[in-house]
Amino acid sequence: MKFFIDTANLDQIKEAQDLGVLDGVTTNPSLMAKEGITGKENIINHYKKICEIVTGDISAEVISTDYDGILKEGQELAKLHDQIIVKVPMIKDGVKAIKYFSDNGIKTNCTLVFSAGQALLAAKAGATYVSPFIGRLDDISTDGLNLIAEIRLIYDNYGFDTQILAASVRHTMHVIDCAKIGADVMTGPLSSIEGLLRHPLTDIGLEKFLADYKKGN
Repeated sequence: MKFFIDTANLDQIKEAQDLGVLDGVTTNPSLMAKEGITGKENIINHYKKICEIVTGDISAEVISTDYDGILKEGQELAKLHDQIIVKVPMIKDGVKAIKYFSDNGIKTNCTLVFSAGQALLAAKAGATYVSPFIGRLDDISTDGLNLIAEIRLIYDNYGFDTQILAASVRHTMHVIDCAKIGADVMTGPLSSIEGLLRHPLTDIGLEKFLADYKKGN
């Protein structure tokens, strides 16, 4: 399973990259705004900075919701760097745009997916990634992980190449559960990745090893 970090914070991206397990980055307008990155030029420059840090795919989201606008923005973003994946919302014009991008060699990430039917449409249109938001489904008392399982079954049934990118991952158990179900990618905060490092028995064992070593020195 690929590990993406869901942030626009350069320090956190660098930290995840230095850990040696980072495969890519996802961002959105809200994450950009959280870092004080606003305005088209500033956002474009920020994407370029991320591309200098990470070697994997970087999802850059369009703001337009009409077909022509999505095409224009998506083509501009794709030209920034080979690593850029155009992030397109799951709407009618978005699906049409994904089909166009797919036919013209531009990789896409279909975002804001909340049902298996939406994921099926995205795959039919040729999306590179589909992003079901499991955390937001959990927030409304719906099983987000079950959606991942449904999409996995459908994609396996028909051999779709679209990768399932589990988005809105909130914590470490989400990461483990997504890996069990068969998500191709997970994207979450740095804390959800670093949480995989921790176990109390590891801490206790290391403490004992070091204490025993010191006895002989």
